[in-house]
Amino acid sequence: KLKCDAYFGGGAEVNLATLTQANRQTPIVFVAVDFDPVASGDVASLARPGGRVTGVTALQSALPAKRLELLNELFPVMRKVAVFSNEQTAAQLALVQGTARRLGLALHVVDFKRPPFDYQAGFADASRAKADALFVLGSGLWVPARRLIPELALKARLPTVFHQAQWVETGGLMSYGFNFTKMWRRGAEMLANILRGAKPGDIPMEQPTEYELVFNQKTAKALGVKIPQSLLLRADRVIE
Repeated sequence: KLKCDAYFGGGAEVNLATLTQANRQTPIVFVAVDFDPVASGDVASLARPGGRVTGVTALQSALPAKRLELLNELFPVMRKVAVFSNEQTAAQLALVQGTARRLGLALHVVDFKRPPFDYQAGFADASRAKADALFVLGSGLWVPARRLIPELALKARLPTVFHQAQWVETGGLMSYGFNFTKMWRRGAEMLANILRGAKPGDIPMEQPTEYELVFNQKTAKALGVKIPQSLLLRADRVIE
């Protein structure tokens, strides 16, 4: 085992569990993505963690409803949306299904069972279903295909919505969510504070307070999509 002054990590609940088992005394700063560290028992509360774990927590499952609403605003005539899902996205999928019912939209769920994922087959499935757009639920398991998924979507003529801006930077059409770069930067600031002597249990866990709407205008033009001015005015960034 490595002897460290602190651990700094991120991702799913299982990653935090691995860190907490590694050493019983070492402070941990963690960027918790899509799980609640209070519910998992890793901290007493967000305001007063009380142990050796602190950091930043963000529930992606709280945002998919807004993403589907934005997609519907962009394409008010769409009737069916393909949804890419995997083992990490159950809570998000349930919320999207409820929102789709409220908006009168049909969903076609493409469930990827285990990595490595066959994205070509997934897009073929979405095409057979005659989907009007693609909603990619937030998951770290998609990251190796950050360029491939937008590329295949463009070939399939499917407008896309993602959970963070990096996907739009590689060719996705739209994203709405928190800024991962700022989350990790804030986690690093907490780590520096601990290395200067602060106790992790005294540092409140933080949640993102900023959400960003991003469009890729080049992708829109390639798809023949005109982004309404009402959405462009609300955008935090438009990639030309």
